[in-house]
Amino acid sequence: MTADALPRLSRRAALLAGTVLVTGCGEDGTGGAEESPGPTDATAPPTAPPSTPPSAAASSGRPALARTSDIPVGGGTVFKDAKVVVTQPARGEFKAFSAVCTHQGCLVNKVADGTIDCPCHGSKYRIADGSVVAGPAPRPLPAEEIDVSSGTITLA
Repeated sequence: MTADALPRLSRRAALLAGTVLVTGCGEDGTGGAEESPGPTDATAPPTAPPSTPPSAAASSGRPALARTSDIPVGGGTVFKDAKVVVTQPARGEFKAFSAVCTHQGCLVNKVADGTIDCPCHGSKYRIADGSVVAGPAPRPLPAEEIDVSSGTITLA
């Protein structure tokens, strides 16, 4: 089969597949096949699943970015892999913006004191609307569409 004949995955599908692969691996990389003490027969009590954000895949087909409780009020969180930053300017109000600085394309790296900050040249953006607070950024961060449902935030 040639490379041209292989199906192409969307970025989100590839991220989801990577998440599934990583989640399935044990700490030693064996996929959880290491010996564990305790019963191994069918009567053994089930183990609790790992604590992860609820999957939004069933309703939207997209993996969850975070739980709403993970985003601090008056702050936000940068999701580098998705190149998005999610903020909560006021309780229950969630906003999302591109995490790519409009100055020279660096990724913003933190949300602090009401601003989204770029480490490269000091640009700062407001968490409420992505507008420039301090340059050299020439324009606001573009807004991103998100879905907030049942305590979960996903890209729209």
